[in-house]
Amino acid sequence: MNKPQSYRVVVVGASGLVGSTMLRVLEERQFPVDALIPVASPASVGKTLRWKDQGWAIVSPDTAIQMGADLALFSAGGSVSLEWAPRFAQAGIRVIDNSSAWRMDPSVPLVVPEVNAHALQSPSLIVANPNCSTIQLVVALNLLHREFRIRRIVVSTYQSVTGTGVKAVSQLMNERGGIDGPMAYPHRIDLNCLPHIDVFLDNGYTKEEMKMTHETRKIMGDEGINLCATTVRVPVMGGHSEAVNVEFEKDFAMERVRELLQQTPGVLLEDDPSRNQYPMPLHCQDRDEVFVGRVRRDFTRDNCLNMWVVADNLRKGAATNAVQIAEALVGQGLM
Repeated sequence: MNKPQSYRVVVVGASGLVGSTMLRVLEERQFPVDALIPVASPASVGKTLRWKDQGWAIVSPDTAIQMGADLALFSAGGSVSLEWAPRFAQAGIRVIDNSSAWRMDPSVPLVVPEVNAHALQSPSLIVANPNCSTIQLVVALNLLHREFRIRRIVVSTYQSVTGTGVKAVSQLMNERGGIDGPMAYPHRIDLNCLPHIDVFLDNGYTKEEMKMTHETRKIMGDEGINLCATTVRVPVMGGHSEAVNVEFEKDFAMERVRELLQQTPGVLLEDDPSRNQYPMPLHCQDRDEVFVGRVRRDFTRDNCLNMWVVADNLRKGAATNAVQIAEALVGQGLM
């Protein structure tokens, strides 16, 4: 029997929250890594990163390219991705980018494997990982859209501070402990909610809110989907939650809705209000499923459904989805 092929894998931003989660997910899912090539800030170059009981030298992006990598997972921000992703691709290295830099580029596939793995057949060597809130939404709605066709979505998000990064986690814990420290947000986050994620645009929405609109259409391959979002930062660390109201073109039976949700790849239906059973970020932390509950018909409008969707934003919302894209590339013979 032939030994399965293994790969030289770069993780750009390996020391960050998402980068370190990518490393954990690569190990947990037993992705065939022959050699790890961690890339971090210039100040970290030359230091050693521990992974799978072994030390791996942190290098610069340029050195990583010269080391003959096969795959690069990027989680170091949009400016780094804009500069370096094309250079990795020019060297023949597959890139999976977690920033927003390439998501709406028409030549770059934007992929959630459970929904549109076929998009990986694109000639582009760069693949974009969607926004965390978009990922869990499209996974939850995937089979419902195929059967009933989505006309309109109104979604309000309740997003973990881990989506901002280490500085935001520190701000929350400092405030909780009565300690002065650096601020990731313009206001206090502990005992508070901020209806402000990313920058405000001229239309009054934030960039995060408009990302959800544009990305959902691209992933689902349907420009006719109308989506209106309000994104809110909340003082939790387990994951992102979403209150979703979706209007379909066709009517539906609630029994069929539940059947489809139970059949949807990546979804775990957790919906028994009589036992106080519903998704919560506290219970979804360190899990890869998208949890759906509070499923009920909207009695104010025809063909409308309400649901509550929760997922760990560092895992399925970022790192796990990126590794699943890599697995799909291997499975389709593209690596």
